[in-house]
Amino acid sequence: MARLRNYFLTGLLITGPAGITLYLTWTLVSWVDSWVKPYLPAEYNPDNYLPFRVPGYGLVVALIGLTLVGFLTANFVGAAVFSLAETAIERMPLVRNLYKGLKQIFSSVLAEKGSSFRQAALVRFPHQGVWTIGFVAGDTKGEVAQKLDGGEDMLTVYVPTTPNPTGGYLLFVRRADAIILDMSVEDAAKFVISFGLVSAESAATAEDLVRSLTRRDGGDAVQSLTTTDSGLPPHSVQDPS
Repeated sequence: MARLRNYFLTGLLITGPAGITLYLTWTLVSWVDSWVKPYLPAEYNPDNYLPFRVPGYGLVVALIGLTLVGFLTANFVGAAVFSLAETAIERMPLVRNLYKGLKQIFSSVLAEKGSSFRQAALVRFPHQGVWTIGFVAGDTKGEVAQKLDGGEDMLTVYVPTTPNPTGGYLLFVRRADAIILDMSVEDAAKFVISFGLVSAESAATAEDLVRSLTRRDGGDAVQSLTTTDSGLPPHSVQDPS
């Protein structure tokens, strides 16, 4: 029974991440297809004349379409048309505020420089004595920095919620009150999403374990996860909390 348990854990460790990744990828592709395919002419939609559905066709069309729009906008005529359309949108109440906000977000995210969070840091939140992980977006600038006392030495920090990091709080903290972490932003995001169970060290140990499963002692490697006297390095067996 112990050996069967080890084989089961080995299979779960190998297929679990791969299965979830494939499921999420398939869901994304299907979602894009459901948006794009209804707008395609019938003669250009392979689902109308093939006996099976072609997954990902809508995604490919969307990528080609976005690239074509970028190409047309880059020339003089396309830029002029885009400028006229943008001018018309800016004259619409409510719509212009939404458009400007979304444009600034996309411009910041897709820009070559300053496009992502720079560092992970520990900040006091929601009150003194309690710490949480935040992502440093950069120095606080503009009117906010001018109005704050010591604004020139303030950091703009995004504090995500767990386990959904898309929701969170925007904080402005003094540089001296933030503890910059050595871990990367990606490792910090994993730490937040996993309720603090997955750290950079545990992720490295897991990768070593997966590599060891390709050898004959794969079952023993999995068994080491369930015992405290395993042969793995001391830092790899620890209380996740």
